[in-house]
Amino acid sequence: MSGRVSGRPGARPALPELALKPDFAEVAVRYDAFWHQAIVDRPLVSMSWRTPEARRRRPIAEAHGLPPVDPDVEPTPEMYRTRWLDVKARAARTADALAERHYHADSLPIAWPNMGPEIFSAWCGCPYQFGRDTTWTEPCITDWQADGHLGYLDPNHPLLLKTIEFTEELLRVGAGRFIVGLTDFHPGGDHLAALRDPANLAIDLIDNPDVVKERIAVAAEEYESVYERFYRLIADAGMPATSWIPLIHFGTFYIPSNDFSGLISPAMFEEFFLDGIIRECRYLDRSIYHLDGPGALCHLDALLSIPELDAIQWVPGAGNEQLERWIPVYQRIQAAGKSMQVLNVTTRNLDMVLDNLRPDGVWIDGVHGVDDEETANAVMRRIERWR
Repeated sequence: MSGRVSGRPGARPALPELALKPDFAEVAVRYDAFWHQAIVDRPLVSMSWRTPEARRRRPIAEAHGLPPVDPDVEPTPEMYRTRWLDVKARAARTADALAERHYHADSLPIAWPNMGPEIFSAWCGCPYQFGRDTTWTEPCITDWQADGHLGYLDPNHPLLLKTIEFTEELLRVGAGRFIVGLTDFHPGGDHLAALRDPANLAIDLIDNPDVVKERIAVAAEEYESVYERFYRLIADAGMPATSWIPLIHFGTFYIPSNDFSGLISPAMFEEFFLDGIIRECRYLDRSIYHLDGPGALCHLDALLSIPELDAIQWVPGAGNEQLERWIPVYQRIQAAGKSMQVLNVTTRNLDMVLDNLRPDGVWIDGVHGVDDEETANAVMRRIERWR
């Protein structure tokens, strides 16, 4: 498959009514403006918190809709697997957790069928392990000569079918209430790193460059085929595309990424992976690149040079959250004409954002220290004066 997936030809369909976000139609206009590095009345702002009633009822919902672990029972791998794969129960818990939140400003009630960050690689044959709060793969290709026939997509893999079931169940319980998005695919270089192990893949860039390039191209075809499969499920239900980054677009949207790139030089990134990222951006109507960690910052200029890439998510990583360190990075992104998600904003450093960045194309995703309407409204008054 090549070219862009056809989104919604012709006029945009009527927006779904969402009981958890009655003003969704008004908010959707701001998301559309974000993709065009523009603003309607103000930039995009997300602030959400659990209601006081929910906080009194129980401390916090279990992550990913998973049931709590019995502290008196020693967990086993099979117990964890059962928790992750009980998608009917997980969908119900997710629906309950979303109903316990207040969605202020442009925040949206979004559920996505989380089966772990390397589920696409599992569909391609990697053994998959389930833990308490996360999942991980084991490499399935230890030697290209002996195992090169492995690592290809199985369109009927049980975990792929289970992810489809999870998506369908979320669509069923969420109809008229919340938005349902796409799972975390993690294709491209990170997928190859899962097939091979990151250290082995790093050596392959020197010892087996032709094999790496060939398999990246094959994986891109496989990814596009599964993206189409899942996109049609949500689009046919009237949903915008969204995922683990809670942006929306009525048409195809996703999150190109390459966490493996933090281990390699700009020259190797451009030789082996940049063309694949360009292909993914061209395939999609809208895209935001997930740039993770200081080690990956050396690739920012190459990413900003992609005309079809719309936005950047910069994640500085644990221990590097101080917003003032990264203002120059955000300024580089704006200078290149890209939109961006701004993280680690607080009520104290908000003025630093307002004083150093332009509002057009900015998405302030969360403001630490805001968990009630009075504080949120005070923050919004400051943002509304941003020019």
